[in-house]
Amino acid sequence: MSESTAVGDGTPVTMRAIVVTETGGLDKLVITEAPVPEPRPGWVRIKVKAFGVNESEVTTRKGESDPDVTYPRVPGIEGVGAVDQADESSGLQSGQQVATMMGGMGRSFDGSYAEYTLVPVDQVIPFESDLPWGTLGALPEMFQTAYGSLTTGLDLRSGQTVLIRGGTSTVGLSAATIAKDMGATVLSTTRKPERAEELRAIGVDHPLVDDGSVAGQVRELYPDGVDAALELVGGPALPDTLRALRTGGTGCFTGSLSGEWVIPEFSPFAYIPSGVRLTVYAGEAADLPADVLAHQLRAIANGRLHVAIAGVYHGLEQVRDAQADLESGTTPGKHVVVLD
Repeated sequence: MSESTAVGDGTPVTMRAIVVTETGGLDKLVITEAPVPEPRPGWVRIKVKAFGVNESEVTTRKGESDPDVTYPRVPGIEGVGAVDQADESSGLQSGQQVATMMGGMGRSFDGSYAEYTLVPVDQVIPFESDLPWGTLGALPEMFQTAYGSLTTGLDLRSGQTVLIRGGTSTVGLSAATIAKDMGATVLSTTRKPERAEELRAIGVDHPLVDDGSVAGQVRELYPDGVDAALELVGGPALPDTLRALRTGGTGCFTGSLSGEWVIPEFSPFAYIPSGVRLTVYAGEAADLPADVLAHQLRAIANGRLHVAIAGVYHGLEQVRDAQADLESGTTPGKHVVVLD
């Protein structure tokens, strides 16, 4: 960024950003000199400090996203940083730490793969933390999805049992630690036996090796079934996941690691056991209230809550590396880019 492009308030006129102008491979993630987004009523301009790298941004780059994604586009569905400019009515102050996520970010409007991003004020969450940006950048989308699934989706309570199907995904790892913090007993799955100890290390009570059928393993531990189940694998696993639930238990469909979001010829009687409830969760930033985020940040600082981070990358130059490592799937946890 050139100092000669700065305007009166110190904000540059131009910035460096990753712009996808056409879909394809990693080479389509191009660092570009772009205009800093202009402020507008009801929106907040954020100086980006860090952002997580997500499957959503990989599908955007490949052209596999929903029609709401248009090009050219700056990807990035989440980010953390400092307020650069906001309306007085927002209650936000310049320099204040904030997180943002979802709501069309990086899809229908430009996202966080840039030095500055402009987002609607209702998807900005203020916080205060001394945690490093490399940790904070891992949290917004991961915590919002995990927390929203456990609360809005499952209404999980202290003392209950919960099965997390797809436990070594970023949301699965986050959900396990949040569920433990909520006082639940956690069962969580992995397809690779060598990762069972990784689940145990973050506090999972019962790591399960998923060979395509886990309901039997669950009922060996809890003959009547568990109280709640979070489905992150998707349609193919859903019937078996629901069979692990007790009568009156709730399953929440949140993710599809399998890539199969649509269930062909769906039959409720074939998929849903009698007396079992099925919900979905696809929430937004408002589902992670500021006080909840503050509680989670304190829990991380105190060592009660574990954040699974696969790698921290520095600068827009390493975004391609981060996406490549995410696609390889060799390391569990979140990939985070820090803008130095």
